[in-house]
Amino acid sequence: MARIHNINIPDDKQIWIGLTSLFGIGRFSALKILEKAKINPNKKTKDLTVTEISAIQKIIEDNYKIEGDLKREIQANVRRLKDINCYRGIRHSKKLPVRGQKTKTNSRTVRGNVRKTVGSGKRKLELK
Repeated sequence: MARIHNINIPDDKQIWIGLTSLFGIGRFSALKILEKAKINPNKKTKDLTVTEISAIQKIIEDNYKIEGDLKREIQANVRRLKDINCYRGIRHSKKLPVRGQKTKTNSRTVRGNVRKTVGSGKRKLELK
């Protein structure tokens, strides 16, 4: 099993899909990394050689922020927005949607208002 930045890459998947298991690397980034390393994206992870794995790791280290570094940066950005009391920061602190989504019907779980689905609210008439 290939390990990149202490994350196991699945053996049974193609390498371009396997790289997406790293936080911060999506499909497009994975294909760009493999293009720079001159590796066939359709190759299975278990078929990679040690030199190919080290080439991928070198490219990721030089050009991308992933895992812990990226998570810390995102957390710092949110903290900065909260500190300057901008609109997005206030929405983050109230745990409401930040990007303009409506909140009347959606985002119930974010607001902590989880309702069970019930009928129309009409009571059934008793039989006489």
